[in-house]
Amino acid sequence: MREPLLHFLALALLIFAANGLLGGNAKAPDEIVVTAAKIEQMAALFDKTWQRSPTAGELKGMIDDYIKEEILVRQALELGLDRDDAIVRRRLRQKMEFLSADPVTATNPELEDYLEANPAAFATDTKLAFEQVFLNPTRHGKTIAEDAAALLANLRSNDTADPASLGDVSLLPAVVQLTSRSAIDQFFGGSLAEGLEKAPLGQWTGPIASSFGLHLVRVSKHEPGRMPKLEDVRDDVAREWGNAKRAELERQRFAELLARYQISVETPTAAGDGP
Repeated sequence: MREPLLHFLALALLIFAANGLLGGNAKAPDEIVVTAAKIEQMAALFDKTWQRSPTAGELKGMIDDYIKEEILVRQALELGLDRDDAIVRRRLRQKMEFLSADPVTATNPELEDYLEANPAAFATDTKLAFEQVFLNPTRHGKTIAEDAAALLANLRSNDTADPASLGDVSLLPAVVQLTSRSAIDQFFGGSLAEGLEKAPLGQWTGPIASSFGLHLVRVSKHEPGRMPKLEDVRDDVAREWGNAKRAELERQRFAELLARYQISVETPTAAGDGP
């Protein structure tokens, strides 16, 4: 009974038993509070989606689902499942970019300057209306240039000639109404649109190559592109100016954040002997 080790063990057992009775080792559960504001937000989202208020059962289901999600998210974070997850990282990046995207407004002089500095983005496209006679390279082979010259001479000398009845059969339209140059480029390809812009009005000319073959053309209408006034394209200019301004602010903010870090980029082992 006088052995010190026995006294030490007895005291330890006594402390352990008291601690168990008092719950000293019991870990308090994490608290999840579903606030009134959160419940109101759930109900408002339901109402916006379904155009009616949720029933008591539906609201309870949403609350239960929120609690389940909160528990599972906390467990996932505790297990570190968020680390090295490309989707989670991308979503966090998007949230940070959203938080740093301040609303921007422009003055008239700023919009005028932006319009002047970016004319190609807002200028109206050239429009052309024309007739065309198509020559298929597969059908004409090496004589296509001579055949085109003969057909062009016929068209120029005979005002009553019907272009639709001449040339080779194809699905291409014989008459093209007033159409933007970009649409002509997209449909015909080749250098047809460029040749149409240079062609004289009301006169047969060519041949001009497209992605289909050769064309003899007669331009009936030519509306050159123009630089619009700010009042005509204000909304478009304001939108593009805002996008550019936000991108500039984002670059500046990121540069400030980048300055806080020391960046080291290692070379992969396969690309060299060391970092």
